[in-house]
Amino acid sequence: MTELMHGTVYGTGTPLIILHGFLGMSDNWKTLGKKYAENGFQVHLVDQRNHGRSFWSDDFSYELMAEDLMRYLDHHDMETAIILGHSMGGKTAMEFAVSYPDRAVALLVADISPRFYPPHHHEIINGLKQLPFGRLASRTQADEVLSRYLKDPGTRQFLLKNLYWIEKGDLGFRANLDVLAEKQDEIGAPIAATGYYKGPTLFLKGDRSEYISAGDMEIIKRHFPDARIETI
Repeated sequence: MTELMHGTVYGTGTPLIILHGFLGMSDNWKTLGKKYAENGFQVHLVDQRNHGRSFWSDDFSYELMAEDLMRYLDHHDMETAIILGHSMGGKTAMEFAVSYPDRAVALLVADISPRFYPPHHHEIINGLKQLPFGRLASRTQADEVLSRYLKDPGTRQFLLKNLYWIEKGDLGFRANLDVLAEKQDEIGAPIAATGYYKGPTLFLKGDRSEYISAGDMEIIKRHFPDARIETI
C-alpha cells in the first residue's frame, strides 16, 4: 500500500496546498495558512516525505515527491489546486506543475529557482547528528548542543521545532536525518529538464537572499513562460 502524506486542512473554498522547506514541517505555515483560509481558500498544510508527521522512506527525489502530491490530491478528490512551495517545497511544487500541468491552477514559488544547487547543509546536518537521541531530556539541552555548531539562535529554533516527546524524558526528531544527510545531492537537484508549465507562476525572492539570482530568469522562463518575479 502506498503511503499518504500527512496534512492539516483549514477553511473552505479554492484548494491551496502549501509545501514547507528542507527540515521544516507543515506547522511552519500554520499562522499564514489560517489567514489564507479566512480569505476563501481551503488550505492544505502538508508534511513531505521524511519530514514532519509524514512517512519515512529511503527513496527521496523531486519526482517521487511530485507523485506524493498527486496522490494527496487524488485522495482528497481535488481535481486542481493552487500550489505554494518554499525552498525544497518550491522544487516539489515546480516538479509537480511541469509533470501534471492540468492539476495546477497556479504556482507560487518562494525563494528557489528550477536550477541545481550544490549541497550546502553540511553544518546543519552535522550539528543535528550530534544531538544525543535516546538520552535527550530537554529542549534546552538540545539547544546547548546545537549551539556548538550553529551560532544563529533563529536557525536553531527553527530546526528544534522538529523535536517531539517519544515518551517522558526522551525527545525524538521528526525529520529522517539519516536519509536527508545521504540525499543532499537530490535536495539540490534541478527540476525535470524538459518540463514546462504554461499557467500563471509567481516567484518570490527575498531581497537579502541569493537563492534566486538575476541569471535565473532564463531557466525560469524556459520552464514557466508565464512567470514573474517579485522581490520581498
